[in-house]
Amino acid sequence: MTQILKPIKWVLILTCLFCFLPSGCASRNATKPVFVKMTEKSDEPPSHYYYFTEAQFALSRQDLDTAQKHMEKAWESDPESVYLMKELLSIYLKKRDHEKAFQIASKILEKQPGDLQVLTVFGRISQALERVPEAVDAYEKILTRDPSQQNIYLLLATLYLKEEDPENAIEVINKLLSNFPDSYAGHFYLGKAYMAMQAFDMAEKEFKTTLELDPSLEEPRFELMELYKIRGQNEKIINLYQEIRSRDPENVRAAIELGYYYHSQGKTMESRDIFSNLGKRSDTDKEVLQILVAFYLDQDEYEKAAIIIDGMLSGSPDSSELHYLAGVANDELADHDKAMEHLKKVAPESRFYKNAVIHVAFLYQKTDEIDKAVDYLKSAIGKTPEDPDIYHYLGVLYEEAEKYREAEAVLNEGLKIDPENPKIHFRLGVVYDKLDRKKDSIEKMKFVIELEPENANALNYLGYTWADMDKNLEEAEALIRRAVELKPDDGYIADSLGWVFYKQGRYEEAVEVLEKAVELVPDDPVILEHMGDAYLKVNQKYKALEFYEKSLEVKEEKDKADLRKKILELKDDMIKKENQVK
Repeated sequence: MTQILKPIKWVLILTCLFCFLPSGCASRNATKPVFVKMTEKSDEPPSHYYYFTEAQFALSRQDLDTAQKHMEKAWESDPESVYLMKELLSIYLKKRDHEKAFQIASKILEKQPGDLQVLTVFGRISQALERVPEAVDAYEKILTRDPSQQNIYLLLATLYLKEEDPENAIEVINKLLSNFPDSYAGHFYLGKAYMAMQAFDMAEKEFKTTLELDPSLEEPRFELMELYKIRGQNEKIINLYQEIRSRDPENVRAAIELGYYYHSQGKTMESRDIFSNLGKRSDTDKEVLQILVAFYLDQDEYEKAAIIIDGMLSGSPDSSELHYLAGVANDELADHDKAMEHLKKVAPESRFYKNAVIHVAFLYQKTDEIDKAVDYLKSAIGKTPEDPDIYHYLGVLYEEAEKYREAEAVLNEGLKIDPENPKIHFRLGVVYDKLDRKKDSIEKMKFVIELEPENANALNYLGYTWADMDKNLEEAEALIRRAVELKPDDGYIADSLGWVFYKQGRYEEAVEVLEKAVELVPDDPVILEHMGDAYLKVNQKYKALEFYEKSLEVKEEKDKADLRKKILELKDDMIKKENQVK
């Protein structure tokens, strides 16, 4: 089915939180392709050598999209080439396309199961995709083949810690330390595992051992502080903070932690002095905000973040960055009035202005104050008239308010600024669909696919539209299959594939795919009704009735009439069949 995109709640881009994957992974021992000089023209299609060369030219220009297309064609021309697969894997990693990287790495390992470099990459990709069993299996295979890989022990241990399995983490780290007894990282993570088990004496011993091995490290000191907080050993906490700051007087994290510790102990003046100085420093030192985001907002420590930012604002009361972060923290704490108060103080010249404006509009929308949201976005357009994203979001608001003519007009205004903006064209296609202008909607979706051939939402929308119209069913299936490849776990796209199978009369296949769609999105009325339709076609009437009734429960009242009629007809038919049997 077509999924109507919901507004983005807020976007926060301050730090790169995930960049451990290597930029390439082709084996140094792999055989490189041999290039042959062409002396005669040929009518044969280009070989993998041609596509490989074109991909290399594109890579030299940093054009990853073109490089990917050519390298995929090179691999299609020579699907057995592990070298080409590794080159393609390298491109997927550079693009952070973890799903495709996972798939191609799996294919490489089918051919070369002992390739430790690819196994390492596969484990990290699996970890990024939260496919824990695959990651564990990859790391264990590496350690079986090569027990000298210190980083793999650590990756496996941190994975177990994240999964709240400290016992297995300890087992892995002890194997590391039996091979590398002076590994300070091993002792540090052993301390973390003991902390997770509340074995505080053993944790303290390991953190102190870490510091003996490398006294310059600060992270074990922070862990010891947390341990001493649990024990209420205040003097040791202050000593550690002072120790860090004596080594590094500009240490932002230590200053924030000490300020918050003073606050928690009721030492308001000491806390305010530290936070105020940090606020002034944040005007020129980006690290202050980066640390604040990384250790508080990104860790969902919103209450602490709100207290810290409030103190920092005393030193920099007009900081748009701090007001934006305060808005985010207070929104997460469900204090929407305070969140809005801060967000409205973000200045138009700030890099966060657009996000703040959209966030304010979202908060109005959340409380069904659509008119206020619209007025606020209109005022923002007056301050930043060249920003197409605000037009896009205003169009979304009009659409959700069922003011389709207004949505069309404002989206077209956005296209005057950015004529090839795929988000605006997509949204305009949705609006045309709701205005029953199917032809215009279809043309818009085609144009979005021209602009972005891998736009899964447009591929799905167009495919589903054709399926629902009983038109171009083969092409609709091809489009939706491409969308499934791009978003394999999207329930709405799975529903579209099931629906196209239904329209093609492939009812058993429709049931199988729609069951997956229901599993992924269990409360969507359209998907539930499609499931009922498919069960009815394979003569599973009781299941069909079950899903019709589930759909009826969650459908809006204005859309229930046809489904009620369908349920009554099915019940009548079932009663007649039962009477005939009697």
